[in-house]
Amino acid sequence: MKTVYDVQQLLKRFGIIIYVGERLLDLELMESEIKDLYKTGLIQKDDFQKALLVLRMEIGKEKSRGKG
Repeated sequence: MKTVYDVQQLLKRFGIIIYVGERLLDLELMESEIKDLYKTGLIQKDDFQKALLVLRMEIGKEKSRGKG
């Protein structure tokens, strides 16, 4: 799992499609959903960690763009 698209595909397997229209909010909501999937035991630890890494990197990029 290397891109936000990969995370979206993981979520899609569970019927979760996220589109709020604001990228930062989309990413934060995806992070929340990934955490819930992991807590309920629906995804493996490896997928959870990779997805969080991808999302947190993208969230960081979005926040830095907002400041620039």
